[in-house]
Amino acid sequence: MTALDHPPRATRRAVRRNPVTWVRGGGLSTLLFLVPLLLIFGIFSWFPIGRAIVMSVQKTNLVTPPTFVGWDNFVTVVNDPLFWTAIGNTAWFAFLAIIIGYPIPLVVAVLMSEVKRAKGLYSALAYLPVVVPPVVAVLLWKFFYDARDTGVFNTVLGWVGIPPQPWIQSAAQAMPSLVVEATWAAAGGTIIIYLAALTSVPPELYDAAEVDGASIWQKVWHVTLPQLRSILLVTFILQIIGTAQVFLEPFLFTGGGPVNSTVTILLLIYRYAFQNSLGGDYGAATALSLILAAFLAVLSLVYFRLTKSWSQS
Repeated sequence: MTALDHPPRATRRAVRRNPVTWVRGGGLSTLLFLVPLLLIFGIFSWFPIGRAIVMSVQKTNLVTPPTFVGWDNFVTVVNDPLFWTAIGNTAWFAFLAIIIGYPIPLVVAVLMSEVKRAKGLYSALAYLPVVVPPVVAVLLWKFFYDARDTGVFNTVLGWVGIPPQPWIQSAAQAMPSLVVEATWAAAGGTIIIYLAALTSVPPELYDAAEVDGASIWQKVWHVTLPQLRSILLVTFILQIIGTAQVFLEPFLFTGGGPVNSTVTILLLIYRYAFQNSLGGDYGAATALSLILAAFLAVLSLVYFRLTKSWSQS
């Protein structure tokens, strides 16, 4: 008799698998623990997603009975001149947020990691803007952005001989002004993440670089950044996803103005839902939401595929 006459033990167990052995193996208890999770996700995540897909092919304002329109909502959204304006403005916001807001938390975290005393105090101060309610933060900065000579920022500029700036009243300066406030409000969380990641960098690497005569910036470039590579890749795609869904700043600061220079995709979705006809056009709003969700899903998939080998190297 050869080994081929006896199937492997794992195969015999798989063949004999039945409901009784599944229950005895703890399958029932596993299912009981999964049921609450499945119910929560089903009610608060999967059902709204399914409902949004249905609404995207309907003409509905949640007041009158819905009617099936197929792809008409998607065609209406794409043919709307504000659709391409919103895409351009959102892309511009995301680009400025990457240029301005992406490196700042890393620089601040590296500088704070070099502090020997009161590191907890500095961490609390860095995280403080995150604790401030977003609406309060926007209203505070809106006061700072007062375009008059007596405005806070314009007063500071006057001290160095710079004339008053229109800030959010200018189509050219409105979006950068929004990015500066959004960076201030959200940088604290990323700083804390980088500070936690910096604690995992082996001190021996810095010691070796110092022995080789490396400067502080050389140590950051050759030691810190490679060690934080995976964290940097994740925070980069999270920032892109977050900036693509920007709504609060353009809604409260400018309402999409001046001359639609700060209309973003989410603000356009809001207009479809709440600023059109009676009850709003929720079909068009959900259609645009699905377009945005599909784009971000594809972008994330491509991004992680392209950076997979680099993040693990």
